[in-house]
Amino acid sequence: MQLSKEDLLVKANAISKNTLMETLNIEMVDYGDDFLVARMPVTPKVHQPDGVLHGGATAALAESVGSFASHIFIDTEIYFVRGLEITANHIKSVTDGYVYAKATFLHKGRTTQLLDIRITDDQDNLISICRLSTISLPKHK
Repeated sequence: MQLSKEDLLVKANAISKNTLMETLNIEMVDYGDDFLVARMPVTPKVHQPDGVLHGGATAALAESVGSFASHIFIDTEIYFVRGLEITANHIKSVTDGYVYAKATFLHKGRTTQLLDIRITDDQDNLISICRLSTISLPKHK
């Protein structure tokens, strides 16, 4: 049985309790057939010392949304997902508000996946472009 959009987002956010996603207040907010969107508040908790969004927090947001996108599009009874590599190109600084990460698939293979993740601010300005490769591995019983 496939979950409704709302139920999937509630489940995704519930399993993020006591993880880095909860620490950074990352929340899954939208998804479709080939994308997933998460958001993260830009507060002093994710700032560099000079008051702008830390690139590491941006990468954590990107890897969280990308890995979760791979996760929701596979059979989790049989497979689990792990990140292989992430790259991030930071284009613009942000000091407050929210940043949004939209993960879309460039390749959705049985074993490996490649995702393009665009990070934007509240005004839809491009902040960072990230690429994430993931692997789906069989669970051993």
